[in-house]
Amino acid sequence: MTGVQQQLQDGVLSLTLLRPDKKNALNQQMYQQLADALKQAAHDDQVKVVLLQGQDNCFTAGNDLQDFMGGGELNQQHPTVRFLYQLAEFPKPIVAAVAGLAIGIGTTALLHCELVYATADTRFQLPFTKLGLCPEAASSLLLPQLIGYHRACEYLLLAEPFDGLAAERMGLVNRLLPQAELLSFAWQKARQLAAMPTQAIQSSKRLLKASQQEALHYTLREELNEFQQLLQSDACQQAVQQFFQKK
Repeated sequence: MTGVQQQLQDGVLSLTLLRPDKKNALNQQMYQQLADALKQAAHDDQVKVVLLQGQDNCFTAGNDLQDFMGGGELNQQHPTVRFLYQLAEFPKPIVAAVAGLAIGIGTTALLHCELVYATADTRFQLPFTKLGLCPEAASSLLLPQLIGYHRACEYLLLAEPFDGLAAERMGLVNRLLPQAELLSFAWQKARQLAAMPTQAIQSSKRLLKASQQEALHYTLREELNEFQQLLQSDACQQAVQQFFQKK
């Protein structure tokens, strides 16, 4: 079975990306599953923490471009848009375990997580401009806040890849782990969070994010508007066509 596997244990809801033949590339079904899972988890008192992970050798190669290009307008009902808003508004801690590939949404989603653990050789990349597109998931706001404007331009404009060591130095990743220890360590940290006083944890997350919520929602809307327009551009159509030809 491929898609997003869910498992609730000890207050931790594990959401595991499972599409190994496509390097966990996210299609619309998976976005729908993720959005629905987060929406339900937000109101489920049994869920204290969400753990987002792939396998110990791959997080996600990003969007399934072929599926995405045929997914229709990026409106509020679009599975990808629903996921982005559920992720941005989720009231409980999210822990991520990242290895192998973390491309596109595989990197931008981490900006919304509270704890991120990765391997040193993880390949992060924000390839939007190479595809004739712009940033998404409010990364044009959150990444400069995290690493500074000029460094963010390296990754959002030049679309240059970076590894886990660089991600840890810039503060995108909390800690690097050997591949064999990654998933178990992230699980232990998620359980540690889940065992702590729930209201205190959720209040702390809300306070940590309160000052940027208005700007976050504004940026999400603006990025989606620009993204939708750029999807129709000749540059994007040509870039996507070249991507498929290379494959």
